[in-house]
Amino acid sequence: MSYRLVLHICCAPDATIGIERLSELGKVLGLFNNPNIEPIDEYFRRETEARRLAVMMGFDYRELEPDREAWLEAVAGYEDEPERGERCRRCIAHNLENVALEALRLGIPAFATTLTASPHKDIDFIHDKGKEIAVKYGLEYIDMTLRKKDGVRRSLELTHQHGLYRQDYCGCRWSQKNKG
Repeated sequence: MSYRLVLHICCAPDATIGIERLSELGKVLGLFNNPNIEPIDEYFRRETEARRLAVMMGFDYRELEPDREAWLEAVAGYEDEPERGERCRRCIAHNLENVALEALRLGIPAFATTLTASPHKDIDFIHDKGKEIAVKYGLEYIDMTLRKKDGVRRSLELTHQHGLYRQDYCGCRWSQKNKG
């Protein structure tokens, strides 16, 4: 069976609901792509949890090698922006573009993101950018909002059930400074 879509995994807790719901559409390849996560120990912790979740939930998984320099270039000049500001939009766009390029490289026709599981993200921006990138590469963007229909609660249940690490900031050094 060939893959139906590539699912951008931002973290294991959000991937729980993403895999559960998007697998109904066909075979999903989970792709961890997060060059924004700092410090490096945090990156490895989140990636390890995503890989562990793939084994527990039985989905195919791979990690996209993080290009931190390209990510820093994408957000340069916007470091002091608040959460959900231009820095975040540039980060999301950068990560979605990487996922779309990997889907294209692998011959997978569609992509989606677990970012829509978070109640802290700008869903309209994510979906608009996903659709724009999909058109650019001749792909389909699956605009499922994972936090809807009790998605946050279900994600928390699955996170607890699987004993997953749940981080307390989005990932970049600036979001870490602004947490809590």
